[in-house]
Amino acid sequence: MLRLSTSQAFDTGLERLQQRQRELTDAQERLTSGKRVSKASDDPAAAARAERALASLSRHEASQRALDASRSVLTLTESTLGEAGDLLQQVRETLVAAGNASYGDSDRMALAERLQALRSQLLLAANRGDGAGAFLFGGQGSAAPPFIDGPGGVVFRGTTGENAVALEEALPQSTDGSREWLAAPSGNGLFDTRNVSANPSQAGAWIDAGRVIDPTTFFAATSPPAVADPANLDYRITFSGSGTFSVTKDGAATALTNAPFTSGQAIEIDGLSFTVAGTPTAADEFELRLSSNSQSVFATLDRALAELRAPTRSGAAISQGVQRALVEVDASMGALQGLRSRVGETLNRADLIEGRIAEHKVTAQTERSQAEDLDMVEAISLFQNRQSGYQAALQAYASVQKLSLFQYLNT
Repeated sequence: MLRLSTSQAFDTGLERLQQRQRELTDAQERLTSGKRVSKASDDPAAAARAERALASLSRHEASQRALDASRSVLTLTESTLGEAGDLLQQVRETLVAAGNASYGDSDRMALAERLQALRSQLLLAANRGDGAGAFLFGGQGSAAPPFIDGPGGVVFRGTTGENAVALEEALPQSTDGSREWLAAPSGNGLFDTRNVSANPSQAGAWIDAGRVIDPTTFFAATSPPAVADPANLDYRITFSGSGTFSVTKDGAATALTNAPFTSGQAIEIDGLSFTVAGTPTAADEFELRLSSNSQSVFATLDRALAELRAPTRSGAAISQGVQRALVEVDASMGALQGLRSRVGETLNRADLIEGRIAEHKVTAQTERSQAEDLDMVEAISLFQNRQSGYQAALQAYASVQKLSLFQYLNT
């Protein structure tokens, strides 16, 4: 026969009461924290899911910080390139004014001072810092300003290339601006024209930038095997004292001989066209050379400054200098505008990447929430049930206490 002693009943009741109390405390802690899984022992599988989601969320937050750093640099780069474009537009206006036939040497000297100030502002823009100790156009890095102004002109002392942030889709952390600032295509992008007379400052004529009117003929005439060395190909226009001119190609072949000259009339050869204006003399000579990536905006300004400061130059020499400077400034403007467009496209790509990162973060947060967060409706119901069970256990324990022999004898 099984015997139940009073002490055993008390111990059993107390143990169950303590169990009910622990269950109520656990339910209360979950309600307070809002978490169903606070430690791995609560639900190992759910805890593992939550940990994976948290790791994924951390990676995406790191990607967001890297993206923000890249976008900050790109935004500042785009703004600086816009500033450079405005400065070059002012340079262009100054050069147009310098071509005014009514201006004297003193007027052009005043314009040279303005041009010098614009050049200084452009150099500051090229050496603009990113706010973190680096330079926007320094390439892969430079401890000092990447563009150095020396006796021979501005040179690039940075490291070519670009740094990229740690993202699945690479975004630049810096920009290599050496080509756009110092190596834009010369001339009109296909060929370059210039005065190569023995005394160009006293020339009687000037040549325009020219243009290609027949690309098929032009490229056939300026590419191998038609030309042994296209990089050194040139057309040379030589004027005689009798109002005629001749054109030689590549230093040997004669393209035109003793052709009559009319000022302002287009000269066409091998698919290209150019115009010589003014009154050329026997000492005037011009050259057309294929374009190369050698156009420095600072070299253009230095050359224009030297010409504006030179006294007693002929009207044709002034027109030639202004014409050449305008063509070269336009080439540099085009190169910098092209770089600005590429930076703008990268900023657009950064916006798309940010959208994807945000989606991934939401997915990771949802996964973590589903793994460890508490269903509040279910949790409140469970808490109320356990609270009722605990109260019932208390009442039952109190009733058991009244069944002792001593309690009976006292009544």
